[in-house]
Amino acid sequence: MDTARFADEEAAILQRCRQGSREAFEAVVHRYMKDAYRIALGLVGNHDDALELSQEAFYRAWRHLRLLEPGRRFFPWFYQILRNLCFSFLRRRRLRHTVPLPTYEGQEVTGADGDWFDPDALTERDEQKQAVWRAIGKLKPKHREVIILRHFQNLTYEQIAQAMFCNKGTVMSRLYHARRQLKELLEKGGLEL
Repeated sequence: MDTARFADEEAAILQRCRQGSREAFEAVVHRYMKDAYRIALGLVGNHDDALELSQEAFYRAWRHLRLLEPGRRFFPWFYQILRNLCFSFLRRRRLRHTVPLPTYEGQEVTGADGDWFDPDALTERDEQKQAVWRAIGKLKPKHREVIILRHFQNLTYEQIAQAMFCNKGTVMSRLYHARRQLKELLEKGGLEL
């Protein structure tokens, strides 16, 4: 679907939401629920907490939808609600532990042919994934956030800048520092990139 057509359709759905249509808002939730959950999971590192926080973010978005300016895209606005909830949660809980590797429906795993059922190869891949997520969990929240948005949500620098209300240069700088710190953490843990 082209971007202009999607934006027009989203604007029409959001207009119906502003008029009180719960069915229209359900369409919005359905469109963004996986992304919201994945972002929350990446930020807080716990399945149950991520599910609860993403649901709470949608509830708050529904209650405050009147604050979304007409013509503005839903997800960047919604992302700020979700982000603030996650960071508030982290501050309250002082959550600084490792996060398990999330698995996503439809996620395609790549690897060398013939090693899928080799127990040693499976164990090695799992250990590498866990090491990466432990290292991501040790990053500062602002660095963890930019890694998740860029590498797990595949957002462009412009989209990340819009979601984080900063300029593209700030995104690039944070991403540079986050990658460098992540590399150092992985090398310290004995995992080469």
